Amino acid sequence: MEESILTSIKKLLGIEESDTSFDVDILIHINSTLAFLNQLGIGPDAGIFVSDKSTTWAAILAENKFLVPAKSYVFLKVKLLFDPPLSSAAIESMNRLVAEFEWRLTVLVETPNTTS
Repeated sequence: MEESILTSIKKLLGIEESDTSFDVDILIHINSTLAFLNQLGIGPDAGIFVSDKSTTWAAILAENKFLVPAKSYVFLKVKLLFDPPLSSAAIESMNRLVAEFEWRLTVLVETPNTTS
C-alpha cells in the first residue's frame, strides 16, 4: 500500500506521472473526495490533505485490506469531477457505482472486525 495516491489516480485517469500540468486540478478533487471518505468514517479522524505525490494510500487505509475499495471510490469521484464521460448513460453508471461504493464502505466501517 505504499503507492502514491496522486500517482495512482493519475495513472487511472490515463495521465503520465511525469505530466504535472493537471496536478492542481486533480489534487483539489482528490482532497474533496477524501473529505467525503472521512465523513464515512474512513481515514484519520483529523482528515488528510494530499499536496503532492508523497502521500500514500496507507495514510488513509492504514493497511486495512477491507478498505481497498476506497481506491476505486476515489478514482470514480475524481473522474466524474475532472474528466466526466460524454455519455449521460456512462455518467449515470458511474454515479450508481459511486453510490454503491459509499454504501459498501459505510457497511465495512460499521461492521466489527473489518476495520482493524
